[in-house]
Amino acid sequence: VQLQASGGGLVQAGASLRLSCTASGFSLNFRNVGWFRQAPGKEREWVGCIAVSDGTTDYADSVKGRFDIDNEKRSVYLHMNDLRADDTAVYYCASDNSISIGTGYCLRGLDQYHYWGQGTLVTVSS
Repeated sequence: VQLQASGGGLVQAGASLRLSCTASGFSLNFRNVGWFRQAPGKEREWVGCIAVSDGTTDYADSVKGRFDIDNEKRSVYLHMNDLRADDTAVYYCASDNSISIGTGYCLRGLDQYHYWGQGTLVTVSS
């Protein structure tokens, strides 16, 4: 059972990036998948989430309108637009270990997630 986040890199402010979260050993169908980030010297914070069964998404205020989460086959994607210097962080994806069908919400709390990817670094230069 493994999650892998990928797609990070160095970009200029205003650019876009797409991060991928791919599962192996289990399916993301009917899971909650969350994206989190941790900037240097700061605590890990929730960025957004998706309930894969019905596509419900939710976003932190700091990224709302700029970031978008969707899924296709075995992966969940974080589309990041209009990137800013304060978006610089290591980005992690995570999945819970429960089956959720049509709940109409997704999970915001770090402790609600069971499986974590290794993180991918996003650096935004101003």
